Amino acid sequence: MKKMLLAAAVMTLSFNGYAAQDPQAVYDRSCGVCHNGQIPTSPKKGDKAAWEPRLAKGMDALVQSVTNGMNAMPPRGLCMDCTAEDYQAVIELMTK
Repeated sequence: MKKMLLAAAVMTLSFNGYAAQDPQAVYDRSCGVCHNGQIPTSPKKGDKAAWEPRLAKGMDALVQSVTNGMNAMPPRGLCMDCTAEDYQAVIELMTK
């Protein structure tokens, strides 16, 4: 029983804080639909000036915006299987 609990704890710790999905793959299948320039109000990937005021709100606020939806962005940003960590990783990818 102790070994099972230890294994479960190790697995839980190993998954905390890390994106489960490849950020580029998530961007390609979900985020890029709007953030590649198709929707003028969506900041483009790599457009530092457009992302700057959004980043000033903090990562938690950005993740909440994706989760809840904002303006033209639907809730969960078209990635229904993404976690908060996945969203953060994709945001970091888009803002570089």
